Amino acid sequence: MIDSVIFDMDGLMFDTERVWATLWEPALATLGLSYKEGLDVAARGTAGDTMRAVLRRFYGENCDTDAIIEALHAQAEKAFQAPPPKKPGLDEILTWLDAQHIPMAVASSSRMASIRHHLDGWGLTHYFKVIVSGEQFSASKPDPEIFLRAAEALGTVPGRTLVLEDSYNGVRAGAAGHFVTVMVPDMAPANDEMRRLYTAECRDLYEVLDGLQNERF
Repeated sequence: MIDSVIFDMDGLMFDTERVWATLWEPALATLGLSYKEGLDVAARGTAGDTMRAVLRRFYGENCDTDAIIEALHAQAEKAFQAPPPKKPGLDEILTWLDAQHIPMAVASSSRMASIRHHLDGWGLTHYFKVIVSGEQFSASKPDPEIFLRAAEALGTVPGRTLVLEDSYNGVRAGAAGHFVTVMVPDMAPANDEMRRLYTAECRDLYEVLDGLQNERF
C-alpha cells in the first residue's frame, strides 16, 4: 500500500524540459563551444558529478564542466523568470493526496532556488513535507540516493513510496532504489528498458490519480 509520494519536478510537475533543451546551445556559445547532438537527452534529469560525467563524454576529459553548468543555469535564470506552465493533472493530484493526508516530497535534480521558485510561483510549496535538490548530492539520478533521502525524511520506506518520473534517469533511480516507480512520459517516450524497470506507465497525472483512487499501484 502506498503511504507517500515523491515527485520529480522538471517535465513531471512543470513543462520545463522543452525550455531546458533550448538553453544548451546559447549557454555553450558563451564559452565558444558548439552544441553536440544528444547532449540534452543524456544530461536530462542529472546534476552534480553525474552531469559532469556526461559533459566530459561529449566535450572531453579536460573540459571545464563547472563553467558549462554555470552558463546553463545563467540562461535558465533568464528563461524562467515567470513560473513555467503546470502539467495536466498536477493540481488535482496534489489536492487529492493532501485530502488523503498522504505526505509528499519533491526530489529534483534542479537547484533548490529553482525548485522553490517554481513551487512558490504557483503557491504549491505547502503541499510538500520534504523538498530535496540534486545539488545536495555528489551523484544524481540514476543514482537512487536523492529518492532514498526523501523517503527517509518522509519517514517511510521505498516499498511503500510511489515515485513519479518522466525521465529515463529518474526511472532508473526509482527502480534502483526499489521504489514503486511510475513513468509519466514527457519528452522521452517509454522504451523497452523503461518497461522493464517501472511499475506502471501513465499518460499524465490524471491517470496516476485514477490509479491511486482505484489502488492499482
